Amino acid sequence: MENRKRKRELSEDLRTKIVEKYQQSQGYKSISRDLDVPLSTVRNMIKKFATHGTVANLPGRGRKRKIDERLQRRIVRMVDKQPQTSSKEIQAVLQAQGASVSARTICRNLNKMKRYGRRPRRTPLLTQRHKKARLQFAKMYTSKPNSFWENVLWTDETKIELFGKAHRSTVYRKCNEAFKEKNTVPTVKYGGGSKMFWGCFTASGTGCLDCVQGIMKSEDYQRILGRNVGPSVRKLGLRPRSWVFQQDNDPKHTSKSTQKWMATKRWRVLKWPAMIPDLNPIEHLRRDLKIAVGKRHPSNMRDLEQFAKEEWSKIPGERCKKLIDGYRKRLISVIFSKGCATKY
Repeated sequence: MENRKRKRELSEDLRTKIVEKYQQSQGYKSISRDLDVPLSTVRNMIKKFATHGTVANLPGRGRKRKIDERLQRRIVRMVDKQPQTSSKEIQAVLQAQGASVSARTICRNLNKMKRYGRRPRRTPLLTQRHKKARLQFAKMYTSKPNSFWENVLWTDETKIELFGKAHRSTVYRKCNEAFKEKNTVPTVKYGGGSKMFWGCFTASGTGCLDCVQGIMKSEDYQRILGRNVGPSVRKLGLRPRSWVFQQDNDPKHTSKSTQKWMATKRWRVLKWPAMIPDLNPIEHLRRDLKIAVGKRHPSNMRDLEQFAKEEWSKIPGERCKKLIDGYRKRLISVIFSKGCATKY
């Protein structure tokens, strides 16, 4: 038996023409012939107009919705209160209340209400003490002009693995080709080894990048600063005696011996609270460096160190300037979030 094609619904213009021709005393058969519409359709359309006074679709046609407006509001309140609630959990709650709805229908209705399922962003674990310190820092420095931040030497350490995680996480392949060599990413235990680097930058560009040999202690950190801070300050054109040194609260940075050593240098050190990586713009350059080194596929530790120094020096000055020019926005975001983590 041949499958019958589903007939398309008549447009509202065509329905209106049927009624107009009937009002002009034209017969059913004549209307059907002129407009190429079945006779029964003409009859039903005229009957509908006589009964309801309209040819538009009437409300209540089709299958009733499983989720009405009241139930939809309840679902939205549930995910707004606890965003990590799954559709299966919502389904179980509604079923216990006598509403039988599929998890897929729940997802569709949440998307309709502009609630989309996404992986949660990873942020530092912040205590109330951390949030308070972050908020105080943001309020203290939000009035500083951009020229102040342009005169800050931003520093940090980063670890780069020889065979780190691939930043390209998507491959386009055919079915049953998942384990073809071109569609896989080779991995090595513990990343195949790694190196730690200390780097610095300002609004005008990147400074020195030094490789840390072995496990860095306070004395090693002081030697790295002694070798690299002075040349970087001169290279980047920071104002003498007014530039500001920034570092995080790593124990090597805040140890008594390091603090005593810095006092002899007479550097102005920016008081930096704990747990504020989103306020340190060098975090973005660290990611840029790892991606750039990963694309060059170093095969040994010597290549890794060489590629890291080359790629660090290639980071454009415009990139550095853009990070510093938008620094006040970071502080405002911390204030707006009441000390919680921000998108930066």
